[in-house]
Amino acid sequence: MFENRDKKRTEISSIGEFGLIKKITENFKIKNASTIKGVGDDAAVIFADNKRLLVSTDLLIEGVHFDLMFTPLKHLGYKAAVVNFSDIAAMNGVPKQITVGIAISNRFSVEAIEELYAGISMACNKYNVDLIGGDTTSSVSGLFISITVIGEAEEGEIVYRNTAKEGDLVCVTGDLGASYMGLQILEREKFVFKNNPEVQPDLEGHDYILERQLKPEARMDIIELLKKLEIKPTSMIDISDGLASEIMHICDDSKVGCKLFEDKIPIDIETIKTAESFKIAPLVCALSGGEDYELLFTIKIEDFEKIKSSGQIQIIGHITNAAEGINLITKADQSIPLTTPGWDSFKSSISEN
Repeated sequence: MFENRDKKRTEISSIGEFGLIKKITENFKIKNASTIKGVGDDAAVIFADNKRLLVSTDLLIEGVHFDLMFTPLKHLGYKAAVVNFSDIAAMNGVPKQITVGIAISNRFSVEAIEELYAGISMACNKYNVDLIGGDTTSSVSGLFISITVIGEAEEGEIVYRNTAKEGDLVCVTGDLGASYMGLQILEREKFVFKNNPEVQPDLEGHDYILERQLKPEARMDIIELLKKLEIKPTSMIDISDGLASEIMHICDDSKVGCKLFEDKIPIDIETIKTAESFKIAPLVCALSGGEDYELLFTIKIEDFEKIKSSGQIQIIGHITNAAEGINLITKADQSIPLTTPGWDSFKSSISEN
């Protein structure tokens, strides 16, 4: 029941979030034939009624994943739901139901929780998802939100992280780094306000990057587009922890390497200007910022002609042999190994972003 004090103590921060997940789950073996995919992807896969059910859970903690000084509760509810929908999109599936568990302290009123659920309702209505249950309990230290999403996909349509092949093209949707810079703006204005509550926040001209941080969207439109183009990705993941971290997941799980090209990575002009004003390299925002919730995926090279004029998808590199490593090719044509870990909740806090 109690920790053995004679045993060596390993700090969680020394192995990080993904090291911890691997350590605590590696001895769990699949026992049921209905469990097709367990731990190790964006969602688990379960066989049910000739369909494949996709199941994923996210836990959001006040002070770690969000700051209520600048996050409206309705936006928080919307975002909490959408980031779960994004996990299902990353498996090439469609979200259908969610359950929501919350723990709340006595500083929250009924009206505040109604506002949170109004945001969840907005997300469910937009993405045609049902809220089917959950749990509520008390907390002594703020707000905790746990959402489990259930999605569906046909057996042959599910896309995993571990199936990229040498020669595949690496693709990404939208643009990257915007959410991270939106967070920097909010953190800056929080700092100013704490030092001088009379000063009004200066948010003008930052609408796009603020929306990317406070109200992201799941790229279900891309899933529909890929079906229309008759393209099934060879691997896929959503970008929640930064481009570098996510491409490393695909390469490590697929046992391949890759080359990404700096000049192909899409970054919005507002992100670039804001990053430069903070003296941050825009590329760093794209590689390590996280919370963009765009889709990163690979396709067969034969599908190039189908995808090149889509307008919403950028080809940013290609998959190589594992021995070549995971590399960024700079604008100066230098090859730099990618080692950026991205967001890790055991090594970072929201105030450190």
